Amino acid sequence: MDSAIHHIIRTRSKELFDKVKGYREHMHRFPELSYSEYNTMSFVAEQLEKIGIPYQKEIAGTGIVGIIRSEKHKETDSCIGLRSELDALPIREQNNCAYKSTVDGVMHACGHDVHTAILLGAAEILWENKNLLKHPVKLFFQPGEEKNPGGASLMIADGVLQDPPVHELFALHVFPEMKVGNVGFRPGLYMASCDEIYLTINGKGGHGATPHQTIDPIMIGAHLLTGLQQIVSRKCDPKVPCVLSFGHFEALGATNIIPEKAVLKGTFRTMNEAWRKEALDMIANHVHATCEQFGATADLEISKGYPYLENDPVLTEKMIKRSTAFFGKGHVEELPIRLTSEDFSFYAQEIPVCFFRLGVRNEDLGIIYGVHHPKFDIDSKALIVGMQAMCIAAFESEL
Repeated sequence: MDSAIHHIIRTRSKELFDKVKGYREHMHRFPELSYSEYNTMSFVAEQLEKIGIPYQKEIAGTGIVGIIRSEKHKETDSCIGLRSELDALPIREQNNCAYKSTVDGVMHACGHDVHTAILLGAAEILWENKNLLKHPVKLFFQPGEEKNPGGASLMIADGVLQDPPVHELFALHVFPEMKVGNVGFRPGLYMASCDEIYLTINGKGGHGATPHQTIDPIMIGAHLLTGLQQIVSRKCDPKVPCVLSFGHFEALGATNIIPEKAVLKGTFRTMNEAWRKEALDMIANHVHATCEQFGATADLEISKGYPYLENDPVLTEKMIKRSTAFFGKGHVEELPIRLTSEDFSFYAQEIPVCFFRLGVRNEDLGIIYGVHHPKFDIDSKALIVGMQAMCIAAFESEL
């Protein structure tokens, strides 16, 4: 990249720090849950208007798409895409900061306020220097990342990858395990698919002293919990990352009461779509066969979630090279595979993508808590690094 552009990115990202920090803190104070981000959408639209960036709102309900192009760009020219998310989580915040959530039981505990603030800051830098862009830039402010069916799938259905077409798409995500000042990448397979399992076992309740007169849903549930694990341990190719976990098992009996029902909720994750389909079929068959064996019935719902996320190897390697040149080799990390999931994977099914991580950890400041934790926070210096990384992606991309 031209050293003059490097200088612009470094200088303007630092000059915009206070403004972007203000964006983040405002959104953190007023979080909104998935698909209900109406005030957040209006706030983002207001900032884009102040900058001068044209946009459309109410995409996929509460999303916004902005476009940055210069006079040399045609309206049909292919774009570089940059994406952030708008939604928060149903978590009661335990921080006591000045920008603590004012909405009881709702918190930006996954950093989407950070991502959106960064994208607004990067957008201002790109807009000011649009004549230096080789390609137009499309800005995605996406709703509903945290909840099925995933706002990304709805944005795609609303045509955000077309008119004009997006040929490369970038997104960053806060990473509390990584120290502030660093960024991380992984070419190829990175994150897992995610499906949700909701199961109610319908048995026959009764007295704990006469179990022969009942159909015990707790016992059946225990059989299922151990039996289903054999699908992962004995049917899955060991080279394919895969996990099946149940985090909820509820049966409201008592010491001497066998309840009528038991409710189990779990998640299935993998990185192979053929195995994913096969395994979900096996899970359903095993559940119904086991319940029938014991005289019970099963109400089973498998909510199909996000596919696995695969970063385009060529695009990601280019971004690693650019980031190393800008930040220095010691500030660019290689990421391990994770079985968490991201709806950004829907975009990866359509076009080349690069999903990377932004370090936000600062142990000296007590910023050590992971995402989805009620004490999650960031070292605000990460906002500068995030703006710089997004600008690098936009200025240096060559379609």
